[in-house]
Amino acid sequence: MNMNFYRKLPIPQEIKEQYPVSDKLRARRDACVADLKAVFEGKSDKFILVIGPCSADHEESVLDYIHRLRTVQDKVADKILIVPRIYTNKPRTTGDGYKGMLHQPDPNAEPDLLGGIISIRRLHLRALEETGFGCADEMLYPENHRYLSDLLAYVAVGARSVENQQHRLTASGLDIPVGMKNPTCGDLTVMMNSITAAQHSHMFLYRGWEVKSEGNPHAHAILRGYVDTKGRSAPNYHYEDLMHLCEAYDKCGLKNPAVIVDTNHANSGKQCLEQVRIAKEVLHACRHSDDVKRLVKGLMIESYIEDGAQKIGADEVYGKSITDPCLGWEKTERLIYDIADVL
Repeated sequence: MNMNFYRKLPIPQEIKEQYPVSDKLRARRDACVADLKAVFEGKSDKFILVIGPCSADHEESVLDYIHRLRTVQDKVADKILIVPRIYTNKPRTTGDGYKGMLHQPDPNAEPDLLGGIISIRRLHLRALEETGFGCADEMLYPENHRYLSDLLAYVAVGARSVENQQHRLTASGLDIPVGMKNPTCGDLTVMMNSITAAQHSHMFLYRGWEVKSEGNPHAHAILRGYVDTKGRSAPNYHYEDLMHLCEAYDKCGLKNPAVIVDTNHANSGKQCLEQVRIAKEVLHACRHSDDVKRLVKGLMIESYIEDGAQKIGADEVYGKSITDPCLGWEKTERLIYDIADVL
């Protein structure tokens, strides 16, 4: 095997004991999960916003951003349920580039997986403790989920992972809502099969154990656009796309039919300012059709303190994305209030 086993890392239980969750915080996180489940089950008509930086890069600027979200959430609590994005590991198309805080707790330093595991747990713990938010992360590595399993309120499975058997089976054993993105090719059948697998019970191997999952009735769709055969971004958030998804759900007979629409990625062609227009178009589609309104439970928005993106370096701008471009805070705040007004 052409691989150097560098060092043995602590198991999740050891990290959880070093950075424990108090009973009070556990109850707060559980309340966030319950609120989300109520939306997906149709018991609450609140609109979900999974919102935040493309990648969590620096602890202080991410927490600054989430504190700002807390102030806004308190003002729109009757209509909107905010779930901050703290995405601590990032898929890379070619394998190169910044892979997230899990790999590099300091983006300007060498990879440090032990430091990364500690950093991502501390960041999620601080967010819950300081703002009361149970947050979202991407399940890029299913075997790492347990490092954060007592803190997360929401998990997304990305477009490059949604066909993977281990992601699907692990999702079937989680007790929180899991969003399954359509693959980069845009084939909705792949996404619907993934949701079906996640909603069913399975026996499988996980972290050296033979485990049995109960099935996750809150697994649901995320539409993020796709890349066509010529390599061009193509959207799938329009009214016709949402109606097509309604029909796909009708054929599958799945529990709690739902979709979160990702306003960035291929839906915007990574033109982050387009997210404002896309969000409003999705809301218009909801007003046009009761079926679409029942299906669309919320939006996923990439947002940070400053508009755009920048390269990693010594002269980085505070609160500006070092991966995909994000919507800045002023536009984000205005968009959230606009959404609340429409709702």
